[in-house]
Amino acid sequence: MTTGVWLIGARGNVASISMAGARAIARGVVDSTGMVTAREPMASLDLPSVDDLVFGGHDIRAQSIEETVEAANEAGGVPNRETLDAVREDLRAIDERVTMGTARQCGQVVEDLSDDGVTDEGTLADIVARIRSDYEAFAADQDVDRLVVVNVASTEPPVGGAERFDTLEKLETAIEDDDPDLPASSLYAYAALIDERPYVNFTPSTGSALGGLRELASQNDVPHMGRDGKTGETLVKSALAPMFAGRNLRVLSWEGHNILGNRDGLVLEDDANKEGKIESKGNLLEQILGYDHHNAVRIDYTPSLGDWKTAWDHIHFRGFLGTEMKMQFTWEGSDSALAAPLVLDLIRLVAFADEHGEGGEQPQLASFFKSPQGVDEHDLSRQLQRLYDYSERHLNDARPSGGTAE
Repeated sequence: MTTGVWLIGARGNVASISMAGARAIARGVVDSTGMVTAREPMASLDLPSVDDLVFGGHDIRAQSIEETVEAANEAGGVPNRETLDAVREDLRAIDERVTMGTARQCGQVVEDLSDDGVTDEGTLADIVARIRSDYEAFAADQDVDRLVVVNVASTEPPVGGAERFDTLEKLETAIEDDDPDLPASSLYAYAALIDERPYVNFTPSTGSALGGLRELASQNDVPHMGRDGKTGETLVKSALAPMFAGRNLRVLSWEGHNILGNRDGLVLEDDANKEGKIESKGNLLEQILGYDHHNAVRIDYTPSLGDWKTAWDHIHFRGFLGTEMKMQFTWEGSDSALAAPLVLDLIRLVAFADEHGEGGEQPQLASFFKSPQGVDEHDLSRQLQRLYDYSERHLNDARPSGGTAE
């Protein structure tokens, strides 16, 4: 079966590197290092092949995917020149399948980055109809068996009064009434879920988190999951904080300072867009540790870093005999190279869930997100165990009666 992938923000860094990576794997010029689905037991699941993923998408900029990847290569060497040259023609072909999207309620900084042709004319109902038409046209033209929609666009400001959209009836009334607070990420999600297309929100934006969209996903028995891919500092926090909790070491303060370049960093310079990101990065510590402590997260835009990001964390804690101690760590990495393999993992795993009739939120995917929808557990090892257990259950179900693992 051929799996279609529709990326929201298709010409951005994360989407472009995801597609370049997928095509490089297909052409045999790179391996699958960084992909969770390349490890057992997930690797033994009957997942869609990376080679067979067919890409298209929406964006609000005219810059081509090839130009985005070229700029990433020149600024930080990711991907390297050999890999880029091997997939250039593939990226050009994909770019012809990218159409202009909407920047509705994405914040002024995102609107300022938009090029001519952004489809914001008309009502919300008009915009949704155009998005659904774009999905359908791509699926038909590429003859795909399933279309997975993934949001990897820039972060939107949080939605105020989200409880106004907590049922499907209220949500659809808001669309008909042209409610100004419904953001692009939720319109893309609605357009996917109404036509039973799996949806993944890799951003801190609202996406399918609204109650009305969760109801729609359950009603249509279609899988969806989010929010905010866990790739760097928060990944380390979710692995490290359980150590302090398990050893009964009292964290007094946890300070994190992040600097990053690229367009995501530029968008997060705006306080409205930054608000959702800060919330998703900071909330997990209280859940893991189980008590209040000083917890601060700072994000600053540093243009010269390009696609690279650095996080410095300072942890002040108290141990036996009231002894106060500290730990510090630095995390430095390519934002897109950390995110891209996870995007490919999520596409494969959500398509697998859809194939097996598993609608609604997907708790087995919690380890991929900073704020996993429907999951309160933030301990990374426990989140990963959910995915391992899920995979083993499917593998056991697929074995002949009385069979055993190899």
